[in-house]
Amino acid sequence: VRKSFLSYNKTIWGPLELVEKLYPEAEEIGASVRDLPGLKTPLGRARAWLRLALMQKKMADYLRCLIIQRDLLSEFYEYHALMMEEEGAVIVGLLVGLNVIDANLCVKGEDLDSQVGVIDFSMYLKNEEDIGNKERNVQIAAILDQKNYVEELNRQLNSTVSSLHSRVDSLEKSNTKLIEELAIAKNNIIKLQEENHQLRSENKLILMKTQQHLEVTKVDVETELQTYKHSRQGLDEMYNEARRQLRDESQLRQDVENELAVQVSMKHEIELAMKLLEKDIHEKQDTLIGLRQQLEEVKAINIEMYQKLQGSEDDLKEKNEIIARLEEKTNKITAAMRQLEQSDNDLLTQTRTIAMSLVKCASSDTQDQYKLVKDISF
Repeated sequence: VRKSFLSYNKTIWGPLELVEKLYPEAEEIGASVRDLPGLKTPLGRARAWLRLALMQKKMADYLRCLIIQRDLLSEFYEYHALMMEEEGAVIVGLLVGLNVIDANLCVKGEDLDSQVGVIDFSMYLKNEEDIGNKERNVQIAAILDQKNYVEELNRQLNSTVSSLHSRVDSLEKSNTKLIEELAIAKNNIIKLQEENHQLRSENKLILMKTQQHLEVTKVDVETELQTYKHSRQGLDEMYNEARRQLRDESQLRQDVENELAVQVSMKHEIELAMKLLEKDIHEKQDTLIGLRQQLEEVKAINIEMYQKLQGSEDDLKEKNEIIARLEEKTNKITAAMRQLEQSDNDLLTQTRTIAMSLVKCASSDTQDQYKLVKDISF
């Protein structure tokens, strides 16, 4: 074994403790060894663990799982140790033969921490008197059979206990769920009872009101029957009058529909006239733009002429006359443009007022006609 001054895991108890992680069934042995009183050293725990493994007849299985993991054993053994060589696997294979022996070893109350000096085999050796005693052998065989039966029962009971534990867990979970559902159902029942009580009270009130209403309606029906009997004679005359009124109103309705069609056609004509007016306005605006361009050209000519007048003194009179004429032309053109703009603005205002008045008249006529049609149909 590797020597270490810091940790006690370098003893034999260290690798045996690893078996719990590799083989889950060995957790019971480890827990029982830790719970044993009087064990103070790791060597004592290892001896107790080996005795329990022998009694379980699983020592070979536990050590086989351990010897396969060479990387874990390298923390506890040197590379040339017996457990790290192939002979270790052979020894573990030979340990399978120990499963034939029924080991009944006492673990409690023994001094497992100290080293055993001499093993006394006298109590295990058979005397000559015992060889001839067949009855005793029969009793021992019966006891061994009972022991095997008890071990088998113990295994079955362990399996049933584990299954019962799982069932108990599942039942507890289902029980908690059922309790929660029951509480929710109780709350729902209470709410439904309150709603039922409210509905019953409302139903009673509704019944009272309906009974009162029925009584009132009965009285009204009786009075109406009496009045109907008295007024039945005048109903025929009213029916004939209503029939004549219906004919008249149907004729009025046809006339109103014809007038509506005429007004719709007038509305379309007004829209077309509006579109034509808009086109005329656009054309006049284009002419205004052309006149303005001509004005700008005249102004440019005036500027050129003025510049030429400064250079030539002889032609001043003629050019002054030309300038005067051009100025008159420009004044005329500007006056004509202003008149055109005023006429355009007047046309626009007139067309808008005409259109608005036509739309208002059409809308008011259509509303009146719609009311007449509605009254006639009613």
